[in-house]
Amino acid sequence: MEKRIIFATGNQDKMREIRMILSDIGIPILSMKEAGITADIVEDGTTFKENAIIKAKTIMELTGDMALADDSGLEIDYLNREPGIFSARYMGEDTSYDIKNRSLIDRLEGVPEEQRTARFVCCIACALPDGRILTSRGTMEGHIGYEIKGSNGFGYDPIFYLPEFGCTSAQLTPEQKNEVSHRGKALREMRRMLEEL
Repeated sequence: MEKRIIFATGNQDKMREIRMILSDIGIPILSMKEAGITADIVEDGTTFKENAIIKAKTIMELTGDMALADDSGLEIDYLNREPGIFSARYMGEDTSYDIKNRSLIDRLEGVPEEQRTARFVCCIACALPDGRILTSRGTMEGHIGYEIKGSNGFGYDPIFYLPEFGCTSAQLTPEQKNEVSHRGKALREMRRMLEEL
């Protein structure tokens, strides 16, 4: 196995989750920033999986290190699975999640709970220096809530309601969220594959 893994993200919230879940892998995990990499990666895939592979391959080819990347987002069934792969860029990349979340709640005005089904999807790709690509996928099912609630979490967490917990994913502790989250599931599956290498 390689001496380090570079995770193709600059998102510190995401890095915190990743490090918690992969803490026992025994290899340092660096963000692109920590590894001193600046790459403008064009995510022109049509699925979460394709985008994750594009990011992981780009970083592995730039560095020669094992590279991990995730592509994740929110799919709202009533809105034809929007924002989907455009979750981060929905309403423009610099638009705050408060505005994005408020917009999505407004778009679902009057829609009954049984039609507010949604899921977070995470696909993780690992590009190995020998050219092999590993991928994993995790989902977390829930509903879009009626208001913004909670301050743990980030992104769309404050509007993502989990019926089994009776709260949004932004109201869970980080430990609870990692147990059930799309990213937690995909990372644990990826960890299992890496341990078998």
